[in-house]
Amino acid sequence: MPNESTPLTQAHLTTSETIETLLQRRSIRKYNNEPVTDEQVDAILRAAFRAPTSSNIQSYSVITVRDPETKQKLSVPTGNQKHIIDCPVFLAFCADLTRLEHVLQEHGHTLEDNNMEIGLVSSIDASLVGMSAYLAAESLGIKGVMIGAVRNDAVKIAEILGLPKFVYCVFGMCLGYPDELPAQKPRMQQDLVVHRERFDPAQSAAAVEAYDPALKEHYEAIGKETTPDSWSHDMDKKFSPQLREGLREQLKKQGFDFR
Repeated sequence: MPNESTPLTQAHLTTSETIETLLQRRSIRKYNNEPVTDEQVDAILRAAFRAPTSSNIQSYSVITVRDPETKQKLSVPTGNQKHIIDCPVFLAFCADLTRLEHVLQEHGHTLEDNNMEIGLVSSIDASLVGMSAYLAAESLGIKGVMIGAVRNDAVKIAEILGLPKFVYCVFGMCLGYPDELPAQKPRMQQDLVVHRERFDPAQSAAAVEAYDPALKEHYEAIGKETTPDSWSHDMDKKFSPQLREGLREQLKKQGFDFR
């Protein structure tokens, strides 16, 4: 460790404004009346579009939604989440293969027989842009929450947003200035999630064993009903039935054949 007389160099840095922003991150679902301007959204997305993209495909598009009627419609298939209606702006991060399909058709080819790789590439591209946008918004004091429930009914969301074939909404994001500061939900122990050189299967059970009581304590502190095996119980309840069983067929209708 450097002492007071040691010049601070990059080799000694373990924190930064960006790191601190991420360490303070929490999902925000209540917003005050301060507007998020178009200029701010443009700046957020301009930064987000510098995110890495596989082979420079840039297989994503973002739809910004402010219209109250459209947000109301989006809230229904996503489980009637009120913050979708209340947020100043909703962003839909989409996997978009339409530009790639255009190029291939110009060269006598098509994406009609696409496979899992191109579906994963476009979904990951959209996700990298989404998280970059989230961080850019946070740097401006604008907070939000990710909405994975757009995949509850991918076809209905596509209908609401006018998504053509070869486009589907990977997730959404509510953005606005916060009107709440909820307690941070704990994360699993870093030393049990990070593996050195090779994956250690023993860490999986250890991580769960350590995390269940930590999440239980958090839920009890905020007055939320829970069980002794808090996270384990939640995950079993969520994933023991088939989650979004029709999603594969819905995405196939949008031109994504995850096979």
